Amino acid sequence: MEEQRITSHSVERTIQAGAAFGDVLGAGQVVALLGDLGAGKTHFVKGIAQALGIHPDTVSSPTFSIAQEYRGGRFPLYHIDCYRLSDVAEFERTGAQDYIGGDGICLIEWPQRIESLLPMDTILVSIRHRGDGGRDIRILPSPAHA
Repeated sequence: MEEQRITSHSVERTIQAGAAFGDVLGAGQVVALLGDLGAGKTHFVKGIAQALGIHPDTVSSPTFSIAQEYRGGRFPLYHIDCYRLSDVAEFERTGAQDYIGGDGICLIEWPQRIESLLPMDTILVSIRHRGDGGRDIRILPSPAHA
């Protein structure tokens, strides 16, 4: 997988970018989603879900539940949001670490809060606001995939 850069000027384009990315993901992969609040991370996740055969309308931000599990697609999809967590120990108490490197694809928002738990082959996806209202999406393969 090579580094990819995508510009999105709509929610639909962000979902399409997620779907294209989701087509190349496999079981056990971990993806760290970086970006400010409202950057479009959950819309990107909706696209990945769509690529896996999971209806994107079922995907919601797991900010308050910490983790959402979606089944019924090619692989289970685990969507974790660490925004409300203060440290690794708090994350470990949730039990969500069992999703990392498991039987499905694990997508983690605010991964910097649990960085020490991320596998070396974690793929990074950065979504940033642009001044013109669009989004810059950058997919960085892990050193293990380079």
